[in-house]
Amino acid sequence: MRVKTGIDIIEVERIKKAIERQGKSFLDKVYTEQETEFCENTGKMKYQHYAARFAAKEAIFKAISDEISIKEDLWTKIKIYNVENGKPIADLKELNLQNVESKDLSLSHIAEYAIASFTILFKE
Repeated sequence: MRVKTGIDIIEVERIKKAIERQGKSFLDKVYTEQETEFCENTGKMKYQHYAARFAAKEAIFKAISDEISIKEDLWTKIKIYNVENGKPIADLKELNLQNVESKDLSLSHIAEYAIASFTILFKE
């Protein structure tokens, strides 16, 4: 078995400024429609949720970059959503990764920062 991990931290303000400057073009490049809908419906914390998903996609890329040949449109091929209990899940089906045994994603944020950690286990 092979274990790969990735971690990323980002300033919430950086994502907020990108969204304010670039608007829909930034959102469409980085987030799926479902991710945008989720973040927009979180009230005052929407930029923290956007930043956490951005950090998640970066952490995932760091963990799987050696395993994929796709580099274009990667942002929206990585889908982040929450299950009923609130746990974040990474949907990587569009990346066609081989021999994935398990994966785990953790997100956290405070007013100024968002962080994500991702671990994936591959069968040999």
